[in-house]
Amino acid sequence: MKKIIAALDGLKYAESTVQFAIQIARETHSHLVGVFLEDFSYHSYSIYELAPRREPWEQELRKLNEQDLVSRAESVEKFTALCQKADIEFNIHHDRNFALPELLHETVYADLLIIAKNETLSPFPQVPPTGFLRDLLGDVQCPVLVVPEDFELVDKIVLLYDGQPSSLFAIKMFSYLLPFMKMLPVEILTVKPQDENHQVPDNRLMKEFSRRHFHNASYHVLHGAAEQEIVKYLKESEKPPLVVLGAYQRNLVSRWFRQSMADVLMEKLDSPLFIAHT
Repeated sequence: MKKIIAALDGLKYAESTVQFAIQIARETHSHLVGVFLEDFSYHSYSIYELAPRREPWEQELRKLNEQDLVSRAESVEKFTALCQKADIEFNIHHDRNFALPELLHETVYADLLIIAKNETLSPFPQVPPTGFLRDLLGDVQCPVLVVPEDFELVDKIVLLYDGQPSSLFAIKMFSYLLPFMKMLPVEILTVKPQDENHQVPDNRLMKEFSRRHFHNASYHVLHGAAEQEIVKYLKESEKPPLVVLGAYQRNLVSRWFRQSMADVLMEKLDSPLFIAHT
């Protein structure tokens, strides 16, 4: 059995994350772990809003903390009920230290992580890609499925391929981990400079490989700037496809000055993203 982990914030229960996780666990006969990130420094309220009050606020703080405990318990109950209804093997982890290093450590022992693209582990909303997710994806130790806020069944797969080993590694991991999705229509999408031909990189080898993994794959070669052309192409789909892409890792300075392809897709689209890097 594979081990899938779903990262969940009990204070902002991500229904879509759970639905994707249960569907994949059921289809692949995998063991699902609900990792509830209960960072001791994170609450549903801002301590800075309470601190300036002149009147005693200890009682209000105690009440808010009790409400957080109730919310987290209710989220665990919801997750448990849905897993039992789906008749899948599952268990629950309560990670109560700092969320990011705790979750990164969990990924060392997982085959796949599923997480919402708007996950913040903060009481304040952020526009995707959130800071928490960007930091997570830079150092994660297993493939990740980043899912949109609303659950929708996937009906098409788009594999981003640029000829680099990192993109082929992501395609391999997708094939190994989610074999039931290979029955869907699969497109292999490449973007090349304007003056290059219409063949995918390593054309013969790539087609020889893909025939063994994706029997119904089609190929599309676009020309221009990769970020713009890929977003434009994907927006033309009737429903957001699941997109598979490679390397996210970069050094810190590089992350400051240039978005990764995953960042661009999280910002511009509502597609689920399967991300894997070596």
